[in-house]
Amino acid sequence: MIHDGVDTDAVAPDSEAFVQFPKKELRLTRKDEVITYVSRNLEPYRGFHIFMRALPELMKARPKAHFIVVGGNDVSYGSRLPKGTYREKYLAEIEGRYDPSRLHFVGKLPYSTFLRVLQVSTAHIYLTYPFVLSWSMMEAMAAGCLVIGSRTPPVEEVIEDGKNGLLVDFFSADQLINAINRVCEEPDRMQAIRDQARRTITERYDLRKVCLPRQKEIIGNSGLISLAGERLAV
Repeated sequence: MIHDGVDTDAVAPDSEAFVQFPKKELRLTRKDEVITYVSRNLEPYRGFHIFMRALPELMKARPKAHFIVVGGNDVSYGSRLPKGTYREKYLAEIEGRYDPSRLHFVGKLPYSTFLRVLQVSTAHIYLTYPFVLSWSMMEAMAAGCLVIGSRTPPVEEVIEDGKNGLLVDFFSADQLINAINRVCEEPDRMQAIRDQARRTITERYDLRKVCLPRQKEIIGNSGLISLAGERLAV
């Protein structure tokens, strides 16, 4: 199987990137402590419940950090709640135990804004059930994020703990907090992991240099492609 590929020319680190919140008179840059979480929709399959339940302790551990949460309130995978959204459910669980001024739900963003969120990220949380890997994790690595991922397939196929990211137990708030503390407190040491994260994507998943040429080679050599389990002539 060959990945569709990541456009690493478009998705790249930018030390000058910033994210502006006009209504809050807030501007965040790489100099700030920014913890990011991204999912198409905020739901358990992508560990949203784990992140939210860890949030009060995360905020205590990082009193200056801002938390940017990207994603919609619908359900992409799994079951819906009888009433309300998962965001409402887990916010209610931690009511009174977190600082709402440092938690920013931004919904679904234009792609250019989404990339800026990744580019200002100090630590990027990616949690998932053993399921299809999110494109956003690959883009986060290409953007030079320090990804803290769950020790679950298929995350482990891409991230090597301590080399191009950090891995934690899906259910462990303590491991997640400790990893974020390490990232925030050892920026120089973590830069090598950020660099290797991007290198992993450029060397193995780059759209134009790796994935597309391999796809063309397969089609050219066989005259057949496999799609959804069917053999189709080209």
